[in-house]
Amino acid sequence: MLQVLLAAALLASPQSAPAAQTPSASQDPVRLEDVVVDAQRLEDTTEDYVDEVAAPARRRGLARWKDAVCIGVANLEPEAAQYIVDRTSDVARSLGLRASEPGCNPSVLVIATSDAASFTEAFVARRPRLFRLGGAGMDRGGAELRDFVSEERPVRWWHVSLPVHRDTGERVVRFPGDVSGSGAVTGGPSAQQYAPQSRVSAPSRLNDDTEDVMARVFIIVDVDHLNGASLQQLGDYVAMVAMAQVDPDADTGRFDTILNLFDDPAVAPTALTGWDRAYLEGLYDRRSQTYRVNQRAQVQAVASAIASAYRGGAAEPQDDEQP
Repeated sequence: MLQVLLAAALLASPQSAPAAQTPSASQDPVRLEDVVVDAQRLEDTTEDYVDEVAAPARRRGLARWKDAVCIGVANLEPEAAQYIVDRTSDVARSLGLRASEPGCNPSVLVIATSDAASFTEAFVARRPRLFRLGGAGMDRGGAELRDFVSEERPVRWWHVSLPVHRDTGERVVRFPGDVSGSGAVTGGPSAQQYAPQSRVSAPSRLNDDTEDVMARVFIIVDVDHLNGASLQQLGDYVAMVAMAQVDPDADTGRFDTILNLFDDPAVAPTALTGWDRAYLEGLYDRRSQTYRVNQRAQVQAVASAIASAYRGGAAEPQDDEQP
């Protein structure tokens, strides 16, 4: 029923979907419930998954939504759009976030189109500062943005995050137009135009005073290339990439995850899997939200939180740097 609803709801009269392709992976996916299909320790397997999936901004840690998200959907019939809004909002609430009321300014914008390549190229060309604000450590870089525009994908996404001071929430990166210096001078820029400065209160090899906070996400759905995916599957896929910085080129074939949806929707998970939920819970777990200078240490912290969430225990993340 959901497949029929999706096909009827998407605008722009999508063409017939291409034939399903058989996944290239030669082994069964690793399911979280089985864990040790390849004889790895749980911590090793979860760390492999985080390494494969996570795609933070350049030279920054993994970003999370801080307090609330607002989900907006464009170019879908109301019933389909509301389903995606509700599903993504439900996942956000399960992670301890607030889902904003209707009429809010979308921080997650989902756009459906029958020609994603042309639409994305025009969208980025028209509003480039929406995608690259010009500050350091806020996105994955120019090469990845070009891939976002040019690579043919059923769903493509772009995250913008913001390094902020963990106590004040003030940004700690310069934007174009910010001015270095201290104190106002006659006829000079106002105090608000001065470049922000991070105030480190407790220097450490592992920790600093900043955290990475999601600022906006653009998700573009190519309705002509959904390959038979249902609305339920699409909703959970969108929720996954809306809540976490996921690498669009991640090789997730050996894991049981909704990210494998477009390998073959007929045999793909129908919803977020144990791996997906554990990853999101680990990412948003307060024990993994230490403010880490070392990205490797943060990956290990998230992997440890995933393993702990799976076991239902309270294992603490490791704080030691790896050689």
